[in-house]
Amino acid sequence: MIMQKIIIASGPVIVKDGKVLLDIQGDDNFWKFCGGKIQENENLSSTAKRRAKEELGIDIEIKNPEAFLLHIKQEKDGEDYDVILAHFLSDFTGEIITGNGVREWDWHSLENLPDNIAPNILPTLKHFGFIK
Repeated sequence: MIMQKIIIASGPVIVKDGKVLLDIQGDDNFWKFCGGKIQENENLSSTAKRRAKEELGIDIEIKNPEAFLLHIKQEKDGEDYDVILAHFLSDFTGEIITGNGVREWDWHSLENLPDNIAPNILPTLKHFGFIK
């Protein structure tokens, strides 16, 4: 059996009033966009919508129909993986609540982002024109 070493994940990028919505999930201590791996019979946008609902209890409206894709390398359990991240600029409705796997969430000023952000945060915010 060949183990696939490619992970495809998707999630929304939510910015409001000069702040970006980030969360900390699982065992690591990085601030991230909400999102996660695609499941069978899902596409990138449906994954972003599902993960926003599961993690933060919100519904999203995707503003860019074509995702911003980013490729990063990740080491997990001694194995190297190619990770393809699909980012959708999104608006949201609903009240944010801590959900599936989320330890903490917060709005972070675009002018003063924390040091412990995931490697996809800055390139994605630059792509969408929120930072230089």
